[in-house]
Amino acid sequence: MSNAIKYGVCLPLVVILPLVLWLLPTSCFGMEGLTIVQQRMIAIFVFAALSWIMEVIPNWVTSLIVIVLMLLTVSTGGLSCVSPSGLEGLVDYKHIMSAFADPVVMLFLGGFVLAHIAGKYGMDAVIAKSMLGIFGTRPKWVLLGFLITIALFSMFMSNTATAAMMLAFLAPVLRSLPKEETGRVGFALAIPFAANLGGIGTPIGTPPNAIAVGALQNAGYTITFGEWMAHMVPYMLIMLLIVWGLLLLFFPFKSDKIELHIPVQERKMDAKAWIAWITFFVTILLWVTESLTGINSNIVALIPVAIYTMTGVFTSEDLKEIDWSVLWLVAGGFALGTGLEETGLAHTMINAIPFEHMNVILVIVIAGLVCYGLSNFISNSATAALLIPIMVVVGHAMEDPAAANHEAFAAAGGMSTLIPFVAICASLAMILPISTPPNAIAASTKMVATSQMAKVGVLIGIIGFALAYVMFTQIAIW
Repeated sequence: MSNAIKYGVCLPLVVILPLVLWLLPTSCFGMEGLTIVQQRMIAIFVFAALSWIMEVIPNWVTSLIVIVLMLLTVSTGGLSCVSPSGLEGLVDYKHIMSAFADPVVMLFLGGFVLAHIAGKYGMDAVIAKSMLGIFGTRPKWVLLGFLITIALFSMFMSNTATAAMMLAFLAPVLRSLPKEETGRVGFALAIPFAANLGGIGTPIGTPPNAIAVGALQNAGYTITFGEWMAHMVPYMLIMLLIVWGLLLLFFPFKSDKIELHIPVQERKMDAKAWIAWITFFVTILLWVTESLTGINSNIVALIPVAIYTMTGVFTSEDLKEIDWSVLWLVAGGFALGTGLEETGLAHTMINAIPFEHMNVILVIVIAGLVCYGLSNFISNSATAALLIPIMVVVGHAMEDPAAANHEAFAAAGGMSTLIPFVAICASLAMILPISTPPNAIAASTKMVATSQMAKVGVLIGIIGFALAYVMFTQIAIW
């Protein structure tokens, strides 16, 4: 998008349309009982949607602006000139500000700290070399090992960081292969596809997962870290095998042997290194055994933060390396959800729109398709932050015992199907170089044409969408 379009067309639209919605009489919205506070919440939501879709400002900045606007205009601690006494449905300002420290945000913070320490102490290279060594030197098996290894890292690390790291390991091999070796394209595409799919495996694998888990928790549903993995990892593995088959089909290898040389930094195993390794694996163990230990996964996430900072493994300089922008983006999604619920806008929307009479299958499919479509063009995190609060409203309407589609919604898995399904659809979006940062990293190798990425990406999206739908609605995995 050119700057002329971005700042001459998109930016005015992002500002003017929400302002118009803010100033219109409430009667223009066609929602019986709509209050001024709820109208303001609609305007703020539209601002967030337009800003995230058009990306005229960074996504995390949009989240921060949304939270500040909500604090000023729809909270109990807002400006008296715009929030005069007598307004109905004002939100406790503490509830909005708590989005910054939501338990799921802390879960993500713990994941970021673990990932940073893994890189700092060379744990990532050691683990990658150990895993890839199992698969030998035959190209097709090396490719499978590469897919599985990338996915494993992406379950606990940023998929962008994983993609960058694995490209560094793979780049010398790709350069050494002859130009006529079509398998080079398969290896390059394995990086983003495995990174995107791997993030599905855990609640901290990608922001849409965290947003989904947080939304479900706020709606009264609890999915533990281990439960998420027990259901999502099999899906992820099936999809990885499908991707492996597609890459071998479209980009077959001509070489008989491929060797990956992963440099492992020699580091003395001093006290800090032992603390880094032991804490890393104990944290993951506590996460996956939450149902046995009874320790909430959000609390577990803070254990490595405390241990690493207390022992000097994680320093103030390391703190600067944490991707705070992602945490703020996720917080913005949670704040929107709080605003929809506590202003009463969610209830008003339920009464105004006949969600309870809609075809359940159609609702789930359309929600997934919209999420998938948007995520191919804008950040999947922003898409999830935008859509999931709305889908919670829809889910509340359909789970009401008085709703005509209540039994059909329950049979399809209810809220615990709808919200994770939408989150998965965000991670399946990988058609274009702009779809996700790992896609852009693969495109930067100059070995992958956009048409090649799109061809395989579309098939992954179709197959992944169908498999996720069957898994959630027909098998009723939760």
